[in-house]
Amino acid sequence: MEYRPKHFRQVIKSAIQGLVGREQLAELIILSIIAKEHLLVIGPPGTAKSAVVRRMAKAVQGDYFEYLLGRFTEPTELFGAVDLKQLREGQVEIDTTGMLPEADIAFLDEVFLGSTAILNTLLGILNERVFRKGHTQINTPLKVCIAASNSLPEDEALDAFADRFLIHLFIDSIEDHAIEDLLKGGWQSEHLNLDMQEITLDEIVALGDQLTDVDLDEVIPIFADAIRELRKNGIVLSDRRTVKTLKLIAAAALLNGRKKAEKQDLWPLYYVLPTEECQQKGQILLKEYFVISQNSQLFNAVEAASLQPASREERLIQDAEKLLQIEATKVNRLDVESLLREIDANYSTDTITDRLLSLRKQLVNLVS
Repeated sequence: MEYRPKHFRQVIKSAIQGLVGREQLAELIILSIIAKEHLLVIGPPGTAKSAVVRRMAKAVQGDYFEYLLGRFTEPTELFGAVDLKQLREGQVEIDTTGMLPEADIAFLDEVFLGSTAILNTLLGILNERVFRKGHTQINTPLKVCIAASNSLPEDEALDAFADRFLIHLFIDSIEDHAIEDLLKGGWQSEHLNLDMQEITLDEIVALGDQLTDVDLDEVIPIFADAIRELRKNGIVLSDRRTVKTLKLIAAAALLNGRKKAEKQDLWPLYYVLPTEECQQKGQILLKEYFVISQNSQLFNAVEAASLQPASREERLIQDAEKLLQIEATKVNRLDVESLLREIDANYSTDTITDRLLSLRKQLVNLVS
């Protein structure tokens, strides 16, 4: 199947229309599917976590299952109930129709409130893609499970469950400079029918099937040095998480259109660090490793991981050039004003580059 690199970014941008500041989550969902790993999102309620996942599931045309867990959630609410017809015949079979074991993409909100029975069953699905209950054993089609919670658990047993999610994303409320965009975007998404670009899940999975073809020889010694630097400063990843990170690095290289991983593909290591404190510390410790991070599809994820101004600038330039290609009478003034606000929030007259400054002037003329 032909790989269309630019199409991934177009799909992401169209899927999150109106969901300001959530492109990072959408990008990591794509990375997770390609790497065949799972994603844990930590953040306060009302930060559009479920909306992003729902939109991305629709954009990739995957069978979707979503559930909000509570202390009294029963396993049957996620996995299905006993098939009474089969039970009369002496077989304990589970009817999984429309439930999590038949989903391509699953979103589990407040996942740590799940009972021991639920979490133990989930482990089999997450680790092996197999659902087992009674006489029922199903190879599930699950491509990615996105779990969410307001905070990481303090219980050690739940910590072990959280460790099964390789990518940890910590999100917060929108920054002050983007509040106008939040209001306008939220209003638009409430009242407009979204015209989303789509991509087939098979196309993403096909790219993921090429993970083992990626040459990691150049990056493994560099990655090993980064792990040693983390350990030296008290950040120790389990051997499992360390090895699995190579899948994310390989996926990043594929999204960059290469089958040879390079130092610029090391940035997913940031999201493997399990706590927000570790991620903040890791950014500083691994600055020399992350400084050249780049990805042609996942600008926001790279930018947040590496604190890399080059990635931010490239994203802003691409967005500006796209707006300037639109006929002046047809361009959305709100989009131009939003982009100008973001440029001004991140650059001063001393730090803005000539290229971005030129584009900024053209944008100002467009709305004058």
